Amino acid sequence: MIEDVVAWVLLVAVAAYACAGGTDYGAGFWDLVAGGTERGKRPRWLIDHAMEPVWETNNVWLIFVLVIMWTGFPILFQTLFSAMWLPLALAAVGLVLRGAGFALRKPMRRLARRRVYGAVFAVSSLLTPFFLGAAVGGIATGRVAPGTRASADAWSNGTSVIAGLLTVAATAFLGAVFLTADARRFDAPDLVGYFRRRAWCTLVVLGVLAVVGLAVTHDDAPYVYDGLTGGTGLVLVVIAVVSALTTAWLLYRVATGWARVTAIGSVALVVVAWGLAQRPYLIPTSLTVSQAAGAATTLRWLMLVTVIAVVLVGPPLVLLYRLDTRGALQPLTEADLRQTAPGREPENP
Repeated sequence: MIEDVVAWVLLVAVAAYACAGGTDYGAGFWDLVAGGTERGKRPRWLIDHAMEPVWETNNVWLIFVLVIMWTGFPILFQTLFSAMWLPLALAAVGLVLRGAGFALRKPMRRLARRRVYGAVFAVSSLLTPFFLGAAVGGIATGRVAPGTRASADAWSNGTSVIAGLLTVAATAFLGAVFLTADARRFDAPDLVGYFRRRAWCTLVVLGVLAVVGLAVTHDDAPYVYDGLTGGTGLVLVVIAVVSALTTAWLLYRVATGWARVTAIGSVALVVVAWGLAQRPYLIPTSLTVSQAAGAATTLRWLMLVTVIAVVLVGPPLVLLYRLDTRGALQPLTEADLRQTAPGREPENP
């Protein structure tokens, strides 16, 4: 049925944002814990140069998710943004502040202002994925249903907290893996070891949180727990674990290109497993895919627009990511920004 196809497209878009946007959030996390001005100078230098060419691009996936949810599943959209408006609003504020902080800290001349904007960027990179993960945890528990009023219990329960921490840890893992590859690309061997060690440590943290999460969701979100520990969901989770361990081994062998692929695969597989664990529900035990879907005509037009968007936007995005990972895109330097138009005399310093 067409609503099932749209639901799959929504799940794929969520997985794409979790991987692409998650990598950027992870870079912000490592910016936050890099240390003081001198100690964190080198890691932050790499983070700036690695993120600058494509950091705004990844928000395309978030817009895609919101459009599909709003148009294809309006009841789901209304339910989530009514019952959990506070964590979602905080995530949105963090998203805006994060972008402003990253864009404004580099051109600042004064060190104090750079620190302020850098702190805004880094802290927001931590809070935004946490609140998004907490909202996902609230959905998994079934505490949110059509007609549910906003309450702290919907997103501040044990499953939500664990989901938020898992989301932050997953973004940190992706960020560390990609920054290891970027360090090699920018010929910074000291940073290769720096971020490789952090990727390994984050993977251990992810494993601990996953075990704790299974214990918490056993009673708090039994429907999703059963879906993740049996059938197709379990198969995908096992493959995701193997992919994550393969990533650790590839980082040891400094095969950073393949490590990026397996790291993305591990996170994407977990997201897909979560989606399959909820079948046939969008909100476990209260709202099915068919109940939340919009009119059939609307869904058909939505799929047509989605196909057009994929054809028009997909190839440029693939090309952009490919050029960036190959090092063909470089951020503008201060000297580039000071250059004048052809035929004009440069200004005196």
